[in-house]
Amino acid sequence: MEVGTNIRKIRELKGFSQEFMSQQLELSQRQFSRIENNETDVSLSKLERIGEILEVSLTQILGFDERFIFQNCENAFGTNQNYYAFSKEEREQYEKRITHLEGEIVFLRNQLERK
Repeated sequence: MEVGTNIRKIRELKGFSQEFMSQQLELSQRQFSRIENNETDVSLSKLERIGEILEVSLTQILGFDERFIFQNCENAFGTNQNYYAFSKEEREQYEKRITHLEGEIVFLRNQLERK
């Protein structure tokens, strides 16, 4: 997976828009979109700034794997190990987002049933 794709997935998990990111980075929205679409190279200093905005390390950006976010893996000793440890605030943010999306699903199902 390429760096831009990782940036996009982390940004979406954090609930940030491309517009917000581009403003923080002092880029046009199109320039930021090109980063996320892997259409342009990103300098180390720009990656560091993106990490600061998203509140993640460069290692998390470069090695991001969505399969391990909410999933535990068994290591060789048979114990579960989390690959990504999120802060309490981040977990609350994800749970809030999930609750919001579940509410939207219920709303949309109700709309479909009325038709």
